[in-house]
Amino acid sequence: MRIFRSLLAHRNIMATAQVFKSTVKTQEFDYFFVLDFEATCDNTRKVIPQEIIEFPVLKFNWKSLQVESEFHQYVQPRVHRELSPFCIELTGILQDMVDHQPHIEETLQNFHKWMTAEALKQNATFTFVTCGDWDLKTMLPSQCRYFGIDNQPYFKRWINIKKAFADLTGVFPKGMMAMLHQLHIPHIGRHHSGIDDCRNIAAILKAMVERGYVFSNTSILT
Repeated sequence: MRIFRSLLAHRNIMATAQVFKSTVKTQEFDYFFVLDFEATCDNTRKVIPQEIIEFPVLKFNWKSLQVESEFHQYVQPRVHRELSPFCIELTGILQDMVDHQPHIEETLQNFHKWMTAEALKQNATFTFVTCGDWDLKTMLPSQCRYFGIDNQPYFKRWINIKKAFADLTGVFPKGMMAMLHQLHIPHIGRHHSGIDDCRNIAAILKAMVERGYVFSNTSILT
């Protein structure tokens, strides 16, 4: 009897898995690269220029529904080298975590090598996923302009997951925490830690793929 029940339970699980799998639809891209920068900031003055101090990216494969690779680099700011108490409290990034780290130029070079190995060499189709447009519309382009750095073309197209979420649910979310709550996904890590935010955004992305949503780029820089 126990064996019979075990077999029956296994069949039910497999049947449920097949139904669940059928809701996942073919995506436009082979990979999604989930990105969330943290940058110098203060609550008493406007920081000009803002500089990226954490550069995390996760490679998500929609076919396996898994994060397959990770790029994570703390970045040493050049203009405002001392992080403000507000920035440290907000992001959890301590001064010694950015001291003696690569500047943005070397970080971008290292990232391009990683991207070459993870997607470019394979001629894979991919796009970036962000929570909002700030990272790739404002932050990275402004820093590249300030330091005279050429911005890679692949950074000029991305999915703002808040817009995709609104398309799926009919509700435009206030932010990442609201999307997690609506999808009944527990938040992990520390909010405003770049790498932790990437992991939570990837969980939202996964849940939307599982619900049959097909992603397309929402934002393009000309």
